[in-house]
Amino acid sequence: MRTGRKQQILEVLASELEARPGERITTASLAATLGVSEAALYRHFPSKAKMFDALIDFAEESVFGLVNRILEDERDGLARCERVASLVLLFAERNPGIARVLMGDILVGEAERLRARVSQFFDRLETQFRQILRESLLVNGPQPDRADVHAAASLLVAAVSGRLAQFGRSGYRASPHDGWQHQWPMLARGVFIHQTPPP
Repeated sequence: MRTGRKQQILEVLASELEARPGERITTASLAATLGVSEAALYRHFPSKAKMFDALIDFAEESVFGLVNRILEDERDGLARCERVASLVLLFAERNPGIARVLMGDILVGEAERLRARVSQFFDRLETQFRQILRESLLVNGPQPDRADVHAAASLLVAAVSGRLAQFGRSGYRASPHDGWQHQWPMLARGVFIHQTPPP
């Protein structure tokens, strides 16, 4: 994520978020886990909100950086949508503490700006799906229903965020990606017309 002490603080915060689902993480408890004073934390981050900001930054940079690579490597709209959705689920599986931030439960009582940033993450994901679906209308192969690009993009984000919510309800133990290979063809049939998704 970052270098040196800042990276260590963020990694421990993410680990604490994963290990203590349903609990609030205080700067005092975080400092105790790190074996430093709260003042030492504040030398690197002026507030806990800034720590959450850094975790959201990491999620955005990681996910959307990889989305750009998918768009470069893959031209088929159906495959692009599946790979982008899978990417978000696998990112959450590998970073459950950050997934908890993205789901927003830990942000209750924090700065409203943080909740807005999380909303922007999913808005950006929906915009990406819309772009993929619109581009799919211009090429041969499986295509979305022209009239329902916005609804289809919203449905894809709802499916992804729903899987993340299930992940949260499991206490971040049940992989959000488990079973996705069976669910994706069902979802794809509702988004793309005249196509047979791979098994």
